[in-house]
Amino acid sequence: MAAATGARLVCDTFAPRIARGAGRVVVERLPYRPEPAVAMLTGTRTLVLVGAQAPVAFFKYPDQPSELTPPGCTPLVLAHPHEDGVAALQAVAEALGATAPAPVAPRQAPERPQAGTLEPGAVMRILGRLMPENAIVSDESLTSGFGQYRVLETAAPHDFLSLTGGAIGDGLPVATGAAVACPDRKVLALQADGSAMYTLQALWTQAREKLDVVTILFANRAYKVLIEELRAVGAADAGSQAMRMFELTDPALDWVRLAQGMGVEAVRVDETRAFEDALASALAARGPRLIEAVV
Repeated sequence: MAAATGARLVCDTFAPRIARGAGRVVVERLPYRPEPAVAMLTGTRTLVLVGAQAPVAFFKYPDQPSELTPPGCTPLVLAHPHEDGVAALQAVAEALGATAPAPVAPRQAPERPQAGTLEPGAVMRILGRLMPENAIVSDESLTSGFGQYRVLETAAPHDFLSLTGGAIGDGLPVATGAAVACPDRKVLALQADGSAMYTLQALWTQAREKLDVVTILFANRAYKVLIEELRAVGAADAGSQAMRMFELTDPALDWVRLAQGMGVEAVRVDETRAFEDALASALAARGPRLIEAVV
């Protein structure tokens, strides 16, 4: 349909579930921040909503729009979230005569990162290279993963699950639930360290039920997403005592020992080749594993 009409395919910033990777149609993700989201939608004449609502900013930011639909754009609801969007799309496709197969993403491994200090981009590129077929990804990587979304576009086909509200801490429970629902599929949890503190008991459930989950724990030692939100609302000049509340260094979290205390095998890495080896080993095994990636 997009090819037949010249439409652009965009999904919500936090689509609950989307099929991604090689052999799947590439769908752009609406940026999280209002400025780039507005830039993406500028010039849009008609916004067709299928199982989605008109885009709004995640929070109310000073001097930024809350409604992201550009002026002069006409929103059209093809199917509300509670309705059958697939059936609605099929009906429109038939009416348009849009029967040609849609172009899909090729299978192409990301470039292998150079040896050196680990950073989020390297983590995601290595994951893209080693991703098993038909995996399920539970993403709560937040600031470590926001800018790396497209890296997995041409990885092995997988399902990508995102948080759908403003709360944090859903990543480990979602991964746990996915592993219970699909015991024959490898589950990968991309998890920020601060958010993981809300629900780390999910690791115990994974160990107890012998769930096949590999958790990649992005350890940046801070609630960085909250620090960025402070800046976004104009409160970047908060005092040292306030900023201290967003640090995870006094005392520092030891995710290897935390995971082991829950019965999950764990390892800490801070270098690209070490992470590559740790991920390959975890993917080759069954049962829960945690890799603390210091970034």
